[in-house]
Amino acid sequence: MKNLVSYHQHCPVCGRGLMIAVTLLGHRVYCQHCGGGFVATPADAPRAAAAEERPRRDRVDELIERAEMLLTGKR
Repeated sequence: MKNLVSYHQHCPVCGRGLMIAVTLLGHRVYCQHCGGGFVATPADAPRAAAAEERPRRDRVDELIERAEMLLTGKR
């Protein structure tokens, strides 16, 4: 039996603490409690949501500008 090194990460779906083998870093894993899937990342890695935040902000800005144009009658 191998002595696996693991680390602690919370499930982003249900919040339960999980022990994940370091060999799974960067791979999709599933919570044994809720079945939620996520990519195993070290605690000091930037969250994936932060990477998606910028494009979402751009889209929100576009929608606000469009709404302002429609409300003011400009096209």
